[in-house]
Amino acid sequence: MGHELTWGMPVILYLYLAGVGAGAVTVSASVLLRGGDGKFGGGHFVMARYGALIGPLPVMLGTFLIIFELGRPFRALNLFKLINLSPMNIGSWLLGLFITVSLVYALVFLPSFVPQLKRLDHALDPVRKALAWVNVPLGISVAVYTGVMLGAMPSRPLWNSPILAMLFLISALSTGVAIIILVRALFHHGGKDPEDEHRYHLGAYILTATDVMLIGFELLVIFLFVMFAHLTVGDVKHAVAIILPGGAMASMFWVWVVLVGLLLPALVELVYVVPKLIYHRTFAAPKAVEIAVSVAVLIGGFMLRYIVVIGGQATGPVGL
Repeated sequence: MGHELTWGMPVILYLYLAGVGAGAVTVSASVLLRGGDGKFGGGHFVMARYGALIGPLPVMLGTFLIIFELGRPFRALNLFKLINLSPMNIGSWLLGLFITVSLVYALVFLPSFVPQLKRLDHALDPVRKALAWVNVPLGISVAVYTGVMLGAMPSRPLWNSPILAMLFLISALSTGVAIIILVRALFHHGGKDPEDEHRYHLGAYILTATDVMLIGFELLVIFLFVMFAHLTVGDVKHAVAIILPGGAMASMFWVWVVLVGLLLPALVELVYVVPKLIYHRTFAAPKAVEIAVSVAVLIGGFMLRYIVVIGGQATGPVGL
């Protein structure tokens, strides 16, 4: 890997944090819209609130890192001076719009913490749902953009794949679910109210089952990403060899991304999801399991972006 690495940790963290935040907000908005009729016993609102409050923070932090990576932070404002179809310009407007809307979305959940504002809280319900309808396509767009930004560089064949954007989208949604599960587990303290406990475990089941499904999709997309590159010739086939057996980053990819970040979390989650799904048993994964699985998924999401960014720079065009 003798190529010069011009994109380092700030860019990797930006891609990762933007994905986690966009995924959390998208999941929050989807849960709020899906559970609006009360089918989740009211637990949908708590799940949506966690995602809404978490989501904007990593995106803002990631954007802060990428702006200061430019060396002259105020140069980033030039990207807003005109509207064109360049990936950086589109991405800048997307990020700005997403941060603004997701912050407003988070703010309208705050009155639910204050008993004196319950009347205002109920009045804000239509506003939350309207913002949720906007946040779903916005969040998906930001997550997809993190892959499009890399894919727009044909000089880096590992990135120049039509499947990379889909891979980053599914990974963003999965890590978004994971961060919600993690924060809920850390801040939830078992109460004496059986109804509250029922809602918590039902919400945990919904999120865990969703994560299993997303991990399955991500494994499929990884397979397609590798096979698309391997079955072509020239630059792309040469580039993907870096993560295939014998490649310089193969061990890192298959251990940290596939095994730790996907397979092990999915297997553990299935242990608790299948009895609930098939036999209608109570879903009650221990808090330690929820934390460990969520951390593993988040580590896998970070390592995916680390390997893609570094591997893309370590492999250049070689021709046919």
